[in-house]
Amino acid sequence: MLNIGILGLGEGRSIISAALESKKVQLKMMCDISIEMCKHRAAEFNFHHYTTSYQEMLDDKEIDIIAIYTPDHLHAQHIIQALEAGKNVICTKPFIDDLGKAAELMRVAEKSGKKIFVGQSSRFFEPAKRQRKDFEAGLLGELITIEAYYHADHRWFLEKPWALEQAFKWLYGGLSHPIDFVRWYLPEVEEVMGYGMISSNGKTAGLKNEDTMHFIFRAKDGRIARVSGCYTGPTQPPLRDSGMSTVLRCTEGASQADYHELRYSVTDKTGEEKIITWGDKALKHYFRFEGQSHHAGEYQNYMEYFADSIEQGFTAYPDLKEGIGTVALLQAMDRTLKTGQPVKVADILKEFNLTREELTA
Repeated sequence: MLNIGILGLGEGRSIISAALESKKVQLKMMCDISIEMCKHRAAEFNFHHYTTSYQEMLDDKEIDIIAIYTPDHLHAQHIIQALEAGKNVICTKPFIDDLGKAAELMRVAEKSGKKIFVGQSSRFFEPAKRQRKDFEAGLLGELITIEAYYHADHRWFLEKPWALEQAFKWLYGGLSHPIDFVRWYLPEVEEVMGYGMISSNGKTAGLKNEDTMHFIFRAKDGRIARVSGCYTGPTQPPLRDSGMSTVLRCTEGASQADYHELRYSVTDKTGEEKIITWGDKALKHYFRFEGQSHHAGEYQNYMEYFADSIEQGFTAYPDLKEGIGTVALLQAMDRTLKTGQPVKVADILKEFNLTREELTA
């Protein structure tokens, strides 16, 4: 069994639960800069091996994996420290907050020989897993187009001072989920065009960046995709709609994976139509805390998949290169919001001395 150390205990709550429940990974140590947060999580999970020193955790030779859940702007630094200490790394999304450290990350990762996995948790939710399984089994035919969205009533964010700062962008925190779905099925997105705005709710609160956005993508082979996000208004009833959903429209079928509802619908190539939901066992696996916050089940799924990749010698995706590619696409989306013009992903990569070939090698 592999040992894991967890850094960042606010966002790291789900993976603490995941590690404590896992039969493949054992929690060895928790770390947070705040001693109060350490004590809080220690009491919550009755696990009392914690530290406020990241270096102490890195120096523990029994730890195989460092799982990073710190603020976005610290990810690159914390990943590099873990790799240099000889650890494999899980890092939550968004993987890094800009591409300035991407080339250095690739160099350090190659030198270390250790694995990096990006915690794009949504892929590891039950409806998304079933959708992918049906697609790979050929039940839908060839992909024509994909539509993905993440809409949430996050008006409570507008009461938080950090959400009103210039640095806060729903583009990176929210849309990284549907963008990951698009790249999962259409990895070679070449160009993006989008519009965004601040809603009247956002303007009243003093929001600095867009809370409502729609984007169109074009892949190298000419196929197109669509992504949207709206965050400061009510959502429809879950029986009618889903807060996060991915629709595949293919040559012989179509499917839709609804995230929180644990609901999947499909019309396959035989013409059969199905709507599938999952019951208590799955609900208890995915949702372990109050409401539907902190979906620990998907974290356990991807943590164990990564552990298998270390022990069996395969690559767990999304890996370092795929994570950097997603950040490049997010930065292209950020650019098109500012300019109102289409933006090529290759132009963003070039600004940071990166190429598409490096990320697909």
